[in-house]
Amino acid sequence: MLDVGSNTVHLLVVDAHRGGHPTPQHDDRWLLRLAEHVGDDDLLSKEGEKALLKAVGKACDQAERQGCDEVLALVTSAIREARNGTEVLERVQRRTGVELNVTSGEEEARLTFLAVRRWFGWSAGRLLVLDIGGGSLELASGMDEDPDVALSLPLGAGRMTRRFLPAARTGGRPDLTALAELDAHATDLLRPAAKKLLAGGPPDLVAATSKTFRTLARLTGAAPYSAGLRAPRQLTVDGLAQLLGFVARIESSALAELQGVSPDRAHQIPGGAVVARAAMRALAVPSVRICPWALREGVILRRLDSLEDER
Repeated sequence: MLDVGSNTVHLLVVDAHRGGHPTPQHDDRWLLRLAEHVGDDDLLSKEGEKALLKAVGKACDQAERQGCDEVLALVTSAIREARNGTEVLERVQRRTGVELNVTSGEEEARLTFLAVRRWFGWSAGRLLVLDIGGGSLELASGMDEDPDVALSLPLGAGRMTRRFLPAARTGGRPDLTALAELDAHATDLLRPAAKKLLAGGPPDLVAATSKTFRTLARLTGAAPYSAGLRAPRQLTVDGLAQLLGFVARIESSALAELQGVSPDRAHQIPGGAVVARAAMRALAVPSVRICPWALREGVILRRLDSLEDER
């Protein structure tokens, strides 16, 4: 599974079959920050394209060494929103042979919801899922494996950091006024979305996934990665409020030194925390369960289902 996101290109190699647990065998990541290579003209720069081509080439070599039978490849918001995204992907395919499929925000939400449903099972009841990426926030709710409502909002942690918190990007302290402006912006976008998501009734379980939510949970006391995927983890709105009070007053360069924080994403923590709190507040959610499965697992599960249907 090759996932080209706004921040990273991620290769996940799994041993998977229909009805079985997709077992990770190998994991590689290349930090590109493609979203930062999209200029004011909405074009992906030549430097960004060159970095993408190099990363895809490395991923192909690694997939071959790992003996992969099939490579599923998708791109999300950064390339999806670039005006020259289609042309870039065509050139990457000609050079590498890999077809990178553009996934809509709504489809991202649906695939992530499928993964979370499979992780928690039917006992979760009505499920509400939140996923903060680099460029967008995906939300979905429903009783089945395919959600009744699937939405994507332009509230990704990287996007909001670039727009509202430029000082954090260079290692500085986020501006308190800018944080308040970001909160107001997120609240406005989330208000109508929350009505749609809750129209079918209150959720029995609210889950959150993505690197942003996992990091926020870790900073508020959740179990570390070393505890394993099945260790229960949650993020509370009270803990998030306390964390925001802390991260709003220190430099992002200092955040990068904290345990559980990826140095390359430390500058996105304040923006991600504001969006997470605004989402939980709009949905009247006091806490979320952290799910280790997300979009990549959803793509793999959907593919396995389709193979079964073909047979």
